[in-house]
Amino acid sequence: MLKFDRQGLIPAVIQDDITGDVLMLAFMNQEAFQRTRETGYTHFFSRSRNTVWRKGEQSGHVQEVRAIFVNCEENSLLLRVIQHGAGACHMGYRSCYYRRLQPDGTYETVAERLFEPEVVYANAPAVGAQFIAPLDANTPGVGTQFIAPLDTNTPGVGAQFIAPLETALRQLYDAYLYLRDHDLSEESNTSRLLHESLDRVGQGTINQAHTTAPWLYLVSRLADELQELADVQRGEHVHSGQQPDTILEGSQVGYWLLLLAATAKLHYDDFTPHVSMLRGYNERYSADEGTRFIAPEQQEHCLELLSTPEQSMVVQGLQLGFALIGWACAQAGISPLAPVEFDIEQMRRKGLIGG
Repeated sequence: MLKFDRQGLIPAVIQDDITGDVLMLAFMNQEAFQRTRETGYTHFFSRSRNTVWRKGEQSGHVQEVRAIFVNCEENSLLLRVIQHGAGACHMGYRSCYYRRLQPDGTYETVAERLFEPEVVYANAPAVGAQFIAPLDANTPGVGTQFIAPLDTNTPGVGAQFIAPLETALRQLYDAYLYLRDHDLSEESNTSRLLHESLDRVGQGTINQAHTTAPWLYLVSRLADELQELADVQRGEHVHSGQQPDTILEGSQVGYWLLLLAATAKLHYDDFTPHVSMLRGYNERYSADEGTRFIAPEQQEHCLELLSTPEQSMVVQGLQLGFALIGWACAQAGISPLAPVEFDIEQMRRKGLIGG
């Protein structure tokens, strides 16, 4: 009996059956595992896109399964495959492990790039593209309304985004609170995560929550998504392009932040995420080119704040996390509404938010 984690996922190591090279690591849910067994080709679950996908469905570089192995604890898989096409890595390499870590912390590329991702994925549909607002950097005035410090009491400053962003985020957070307060664990992984956290915390406060395994799990997943959001801006994490990838990863960062806020039993007005997102958006437009990317120390500070027992510090961590989403949206040239609308659409498809 395979043991899927709290998100219903199990890690799968993919190994070349001929050379023995490790090609990649991905995650499967029950559906992806069944499709893999039924079709003989690898299928995985995309956490950012929230859907099952067949490896190579865009590039044509499919993986034919030769054998599936299960580890001793039944919580991970090893698949030996025949890799058809140039490579398994979306960055253009045979294996995703094409870099060696050096003693000084830098990377050394040790493999040859076999294809250009921009060419292979050029005609692939951009997931989330329908949420990209028509922000054109060549259009006079785009972004200029955010150069002044954001003040929600000042008429006209960021007015076109403040109201719709607040409305959307309140709607989204209300959905998470509903999943927290009603046990829908059978239908929703989100509800299951929230109830696992509350079962451990009981009726306590954030002072008890921050030391529990569920809370630390939420923080660790947020750390992963913050890193992926930063990597998107650096061009080191590519699926469909910077704009749709920012929407996907930005929505994932927001997802884990809102789960933490709901677990901490915060009211929306305790942390006002729309204000933080717009502040980050504003600061990116005001930044010079030397600070164009999300700094690692900002990510670390966000996680440190969320790992403290003080509610005021946790609130600051949440606010910094949402500011980093806003920063990334400005960097990618998309509306700060885009990741939120994407998440709402996912909720709507699951019937958790009305149309």
